[in-house]
This record gives sequence, C-alpha cells and structure tokens, in this order.
Amino acid sequence: MASIRQRASGYWQAIIRRKGYPDESHTFPTKTEAQAWAQSVETDMRRGLFTSTSVAERTTLGDLIKDFKTEFAPHHYRVREDGKEAWRFQLDRLDEALGAYSLTAIDQKLVAKYRDDRLKGNDDRPPVKESTVRKELYMLSKLLGFAQSEKGIALPRGNPVEKIRKPSEGKGRDRRLSPDEWKAFEGECMKSRNPWLWPAVQLAVETAMRQGELLSMTWKQIDKKNKIAMLDDPDKIKNEEPRAVPLSPVALTVLESLPRSKSGVVLPVERMTLYHAFGYACERAKVKDYTFHDLRHEAISRLAERGDFNVLELAAVSGHKTLQMLKRYTHLQASKLAQKLAGI
Repeated sequence: MASIRQRASGYWQAIIRRKGYPDESHTFPTKTEAQAWAQSVETDMRRGLFTSTSVAERTTLGDLIKDFKTEFAPHHYRVREDGKEAWRFQLDRLDEALGAYSLTAIDQKLVAKYRDDRLKGNDDRPPVKESTVRKELYMLSKLLGFAQSEKGIALPRGNPVEKIRKPSEGKGRDRRLSPDEWKAFEGECMKSRNPWLWPAVQLAVETAMRQGELLSMTWKQIDKKNKIAMLDDPDKIKNEEPRAVPLSPVALTVLESLPRSKSGVVLPVERMTLYHAFGYACERAKVKDYTFHDLRHEAISRLAERGDFNVLELAAVSGHKTLQMLKRYTHLQASKLAQKLAGI
C-alpha cells in the first residue's frame, strides 16, 4: 500500500514501496491527486506494466547534455582543439533554451515552440535558416535517444521530436561560373601572390574534395601508382568515413608541380589565408557570390554532365553518405540519358 503524507509546505506526497521495484514518490497540491497517482502506479505494477519515470523527472536536459558531451560525443563526433565543432554549437543552443527542463517536461508542444522561436528569432537570438533548425532538432532527437538507449532513462512521452513537423532541408547552392567568369577567375587565381591558391582551386575542381579535406591531405595519402588519394583520418573528414578519392590526369599533374613541404602536408596554407586569397581573386575578377565550397558543386556538376558516371560512382568520388544529396545533379545527365535512349 502507498503511504500518503502532508509535507510542511502543505503539499501531499505519495510514497510507494513494492518488492521488485525501486521506491517511487511524487508530490501533489492535493491529497486526492496523490491518492489517484498512487492507485494508478500500483495498478500498473500489479499488471507488470509500470515503467519508472523518476530518473527522467530528476534529470534535466542540461544534465543530459553534459553526459552526452563526455560519454557519447568524443566517440562519435570530430573533436577539434579549438572546440568549434558544429555539434557543440547545436548542443549549446539546446542547453540555452531547454536545459532547465526535466526530461519529462519536454513534449511535442515545447519542441515545436523551440522550432518556431529559432525560425522567427527573438530579442536574444536572430532568426536562423530552416536547415540549421533541422540539424538542431536532429541533435535533440539524438540526445533523447542517448537517454533511452545508453542511460536507461524511460521517457514517458517517448521521443517528441519524432512527432513534430521538421523544417525543410533547404535548397543547396547551385552557383556556377559562366565561361567568361571562369576565365577571369582563373586568370586572377594564377596571378595571386599566394602560390597555393591556384593549385587548391584546381584540386578542388578535379577531386570534389571539401576544403578541410584538401588542406589536411598529406603526401603519405597520395598513391600515384593507383592514382588515388586515401583520406583515412576520420577526424579530418566531414562524414568521418575514410574513402579513396580518384585522381584525374590534371590532378596528378598539379600534384607533380607542387614542392614538398617539411610538414608533409600537400597544401601547407592556413584556411583563413586561403579564404582571403580566394576572396581577393573573386573581387579582382568581378565574380560575386562565389565561395570555395562552390568549387565542390562545380566538380560534381562536371562529372554528372559527362553522363558516364552513375549516382553510385558520383557518391564514391564525392563522399556523400546518402544518394539523396546527389539527386539535384541527376538533371544534368538528362541530355546524355536522352542520347542513350535514342541509341546514340
């Protein structure tokens, strides 16, 4: 039987002690509510249906985030020395807005409000893109899944993120230079005082590698015999999955022309140094709204336009985890596919 007692505060506490279950207690404003709760819990215990939520009630999302950062993240996410990882920023935003709530209080309504507040912005934070909010919600879902699977914390409402509408992923950038723009841009890159700019641009277009992957690539990873660059350090790859990047004849020629640095890095230039050199070249060439990452889009677009690469082969080159990310390139193959249908 449950014991009901009135506390000094005037609230009523129900305490249940039953063999085979941890002690359960809950405090209510009235005695009637305490009795009703105790009766419901005891009934579920007798039927073998009771799941304790006491740990979820005592644990705030902020507590869970602290455990996630130390117990889960180091084994599943890239950890940088400067602490500027995307996953850490996402956790900080969630902690800032929802960290004080207990896990039992986080329901669909609260999560939906977080979504809307982030999209609209407020006095403390400006509005952010739908893709950013989508990633933050995905992180919240992963947090709650971590609570259930690895911490053994029962969530009375399950995972509320799974039950709400998610913002759209957003349309990927499709900026490509016209032939005239590319000619002007190429000329300015070649004239740049930074000797690493033009080789970096060429390798980006020839390999579809991300900037971070290019700048961390070492000579030890270059296999000229098999014409591949083996990206095998998961801490320096965005999706953390090693892959072999095929090297085109142009890429091999560029690599042959480069001097060997003592550090062993193929392109021994700092990211911000390259960023500024790239920006100045665009400015001199009168090229607007163009980023280094757009070179990756250019590389994949050129491969798609050839028509002899299927989506799986494109993914092998680009390192995309899902084929969904490559769907926007399939329309570039339309004319080649039409020629195949016509038997040309």
